[in-house]
Amino acid sequence: MKTIVKIENLNKSYGTFQVLHGIDLAIAEGEVVCVIGPSGSGKSTLIRCINHLESFSSESRIEVDGIKVERGQNLARVRAEVGMVFQSFNLFPHLSVLKNIMIAPMRVRGTSPEVAAQKARDLLAKVGITEQADKYPEQLSGGQQQRVAIARALAMEPRVLLFDEPTSALDPEMVGEVLDVMRKLAGSGVTMIVVTHEMGFARQVADRVIFMDSGRIVECGTPAEIFDQPQEERTKGFLRAVLNH
Repeated sequence: MKTIVKIENLNKSYGTFQVLHGIDLAIAEGEVVCVIGPSGSGKSTLIRCINHLESFSSESRIEVDGIKVERGQNLARVRAEVGMVFQSFNLFPHLSVLKNIMIAPMRVRGTSPEVAAQKARDLLAKVGITEQADKYPEQLSGGQQQRVAIARALAMEPRVLLFDEPTSALDPEMVGEVLDVMRKLAGSGVTMIVVTHEMGFARQVADRVIFMDSGRIVECGTPAEIFDQPQEERTKGFLRAVLNH
C-alpha cells in the first residue's frame, strides 16, 4: 500500500506549552483513520499541521503524496490535494450553496463555470441535498451546512480528506445525516483522517483507530483491538468513561 501521508517527529508548541510530542505516523492511500482521545490531547492540532493550518517545529517533517509540507510553493500544491471539513462549516454566507462549491475549482484549478456548476450539482446529489443548490447557508440546518462543506471539500478532488470533529457543533438529531455521508465516502476509497468523538462511527468505519492523550499517540490499532482489547491503561480508562462501562 502506498503511503499518502507521512509524519515524522512532529512537535508543536504554543510558547512554553508543548502540544505535540514527537509524533510518527504513516497513513496509506485509501485508509480511513479515526483519531480519538480527550479534549486537549492534540488531535485537532495534529490534523491541522498536515495542511499547515498550524505551523510546527523545524525538526519535524510531514509529507503528503511525497510533497514536503512547508511554506512556499509546496504549500499550495499540498492544499490542492488535501480537503478539510471543520467543526464550524466556514461557508461563504453571501454565496449560494452551488457557488460555495464551485468557487475553489474555478479559482485554484481553472475549471470553467459550466463544468464547476455541473460538478457541484453532482456533489450535492452525492451528499443528498440536491434541492438546496440555490439557497444560502443561513437558510439551511446545521446538518445541511456540514454536508455542503463536505461537498465543497470534495469539489477539489482531494487525495486526502481531513475532518476536524465534523459533528461536534451539530444538534444531536443532525449528527446521523452527516455520519451517513461520511460512511459512504469511507466506502468509496477516499483517504480520510477523522478526529471524532463518535465512537460508534470510529468502530464501524475506521481501518485504524489512534488514541491520543497529552500530545502523544498512546495506542494505535484496528477498531477491534482498540475498543475490545485495549492494551494501555489510559486507553481503557478513556473508553470506560466515554462508553459508560
